[in-house]
Amino acid sequence: MASTSPGYGITIRIEGKPASQPVALATSVITAAGATITALDVVESLLEKVVIDVTCDTIDSAHADEITAALSKNPELTVRKVSDRTFLLHLGGKIEIQSKVPLKTRDDLSRAYTPGVARICQAIVDDPTDARRLTIKRNTVAVVTDGSAVLGLGNIGPAAALPVMEGKAALFKRFADVDAWPVCLDTQDVDEIVRTVQLIAPVYGGINLEDISAPRCFEIERRLRDLLDIPVFHDDQHGTAIVVLAALRNSLKLVNKNLGDVKIVLSGVGAAGNAIARLLTLNGARNIIGFNQKGVVNKSMKSEDSMQQWFIDNSNPDNFTGTMSGAMAGADVFIGVSAPNVITEADAASMAPKAIIFALANPDPEIDPIIARKYAAVVATGRSDQPNQINNVLAFPGIFRGLLDAHANKITDKLLVAAAEAIADCVSPEQLNASFIVPSVFDPNVTKAVAAAVKKSV
Repeated sequence: MASTSPGYGITIRIEGKPASQPVALATSVITAAGATITALDVVESLLEKVVIDVTCDTIDSAHADEITAALSKNPELTVRKVSDRTFLLHLGGKIEIQSKVPLKTRDDLSRAYTPGVARICQAIVDDPTDARRLTIKRNTVAVVTDGSAVLGLGNIGPAAALPVMEGKAALFKRFADVDAWPVCLDTQDVDEIVRTVQLIAPVYGGINLEDISAPRCFEIERRLRDLLDIPVFHDDQHGTAIVVLAALRNSLKLVNKNLGDVKIVLSGVGAAGNAIARLLTLNGARNIIGFNQKGVVNKSMKSEDSMQQWFIDNSNPDNFTGTMSGAMAGADVFIGVSAPNVITEADAASMAPKAIIFALANPDPEIDPIIARKYAAVVATGRSDQPNQINNVLAFPGIFRGLLDAHANKITDKLLVAAAEAIADCVSPEQLNASFIVPSVFDPNVTKAVAAAVKKSV
């Protein structure tokens, strides 16, 4: 059975007669149905009834419904209410703004607003660079999306993408004290997106592009970098690539292999896959075989998009034209940024000794990690409930902290590599093992190390 997750946590209010021992009865039903109980509170205890709240983690929404149905079928128990803890957390949104200055007196108002604020406006007219010093621009990032490639949900549009962008903004604040704000655009036209971001850019010190589908994301990023004097970072591309490079660097140390010598099979050659291949190639990888929805990417292909053409030109050196299973035979590394269950147990078994598997599709990876561990020396996923979570939050907070502090205006390959090395080095030789190839996202040293590396490389 798949693992339960806090992402599918529920709280069930249950009532029963004291003689039926509702606490013991409810816990027995819930655990028998495969949920993990995380809290139990007696809300009310009277002669005629006992009311309890049981909080538990389930596997998914369907499993949560099964738990509720099992409780409802018991004649000794009454289910009064079921609350989805994830929905409760999102009520009213996850972020807010608040004033950094007191507004209690007329003096406060005269300085924060009129007439005093006019002097600040004039100072910026006289010296436009003062906008960074005297406004929120110095510490603010726009999290921009069109909702076309959200998580594993696909093209769900800007309104449905907003909870993800709110979450991203919350992560910026929590891990790097960067003030970020969601900008969800109701268009998927490249020209409109570029022009809109260009128009709002004066407010921000950086632009974080998020969940925009390939190949449009490549052009949007490229054009915005040319137009703007602030850094533009597509996290789905470069954030993922940075953390993958960091994780692979440490994994290869464990198995005593060199990046230039290993055979890498890459499933998914979209925004993330393309950026991963580029960063690995910059660091010496020479044998990457990529697969997209149509099959293996080979030399006979052509693309009008320069990034995708780069992948065609720089991957698959022996021009392999077979299947994924064929490519997996003898492979040292598998990296998946694609879809669930694209490789089989037989594929994993056919890999080279001391193989490395990064199955990063979310929420369901390219192969069950339990099966992968039977054959691979190192296994990583994108899930928080598994060891070795390869998560962009290791990268983007520190990157933007460093960019903002350095007043940088460009993203370079040197910067991306420096960030990856900083993340990898946060795992000491004494800590490094098959279940700990990247630091915890809650390690306070990660953001500091990445920010320092970025500032040094600017």
